[in-house]
Amino acid sequence: MKDISVIIINYNTASYTISCVESVLKLTNPKLDIEIIVVDNNSKSEDYSFLIESLPESNKVKLYRSIINTGFGGGNMFGAQFAHAKYLLFLNNDAFLQNDCLSILHDYMEEHPEIGVSTAQNYDEYGKHVVSFDHNKGIRKLIFGRSFLEKNFSKKHPKRKKEYTDPITVNYVNGAFMFFKSDVFALVGGFDTNIFLYFEEMDICYRINKLNYKSVLVPKAKITHYQGVSTGMSKAISKEGLLSYFYVIKKNYPYLKYAFIRLYYCLTFLIKPKKWFMLPLVLKGVHLSESLKQKQQIHF
Repeated sequence: MKDISVIIINYNTASYTISCVESVLKLTNPKLDIEIIVVDNNSKSEDYSFLIESLPESNKVKLYRSIINTGFGGGNMFGAQFAHAKYLLFLNNDAFLQNDCLSILHDYMEEHPEIGVSTAQNYDEYGKHVVSFDHNKGIRKLIFGRSFLEKNFSKKHPKRKKEYTDPITVNYVNGAFMFFKSDVFALVGGFDTNIFLYFEEMDICYRINKLNYKSVLVPKAKITHYQGVSTGMSKAISKEGLLSYFYVIKKNYPYLKYAFIRLYYCLTFLIKPKKWFMLPLVLKGVHLSESLKQKQQIHF
């Protein structure tokens, strides 16, 4: 069994994937026994061809291709079946290591068996610190906002925008860099593949925390994250985020909480013209039948 399996998804952004793999190979201590599993999530043929031609030549790097775009959770679970390691790192292809993150988190989690998943501190492409974790998006967050929770309930809601120096327990870690104990990941069943994009990290960290394992930011490990590159932004992507959010709420919390949040969004969207395009989704119940996942086609 290897020390760490790094799983990276490529979807029509091969140049980022190649740079991401290079950063792992360059900055990881060679004493660690690692493998890098690249999953092409049914990219266009020209992007996949470029990926094949340009991935670093290393016995540590393996490339697999899915015949359908299965989304974030599905793509990572596709890759996880080829992993044989004590730890799993799910790394966005638009996230590049700044230091030996793998050794830092491997050693930290070896010393802290109570931790199920950890993450690195995030910086944008300009070197500016950006949030590396978030609070569960429940009723209190919607009504009072993050600032109120961070000021009045700081123990459970640490400041997201603060640049930390010491490890801190959080609700859920950034999905761009999720470093799991493999046995904990297996214990909760991995990512929920019903979710196509977004809120996978909120869902899986919630399930991990229910089993009394912690989600932790370890700021000594640092990455550069080109946020949004791997998915882009559009009305369709915004709708997908809303669908995923409501699915996670309905799945993990009492129905009354789901119903209240749905009513809240109905009222909020009514007074925000820019959000009107998402109002029909909420009125119809925000069903996953509207997901982009249902529109994917097989391409060999």
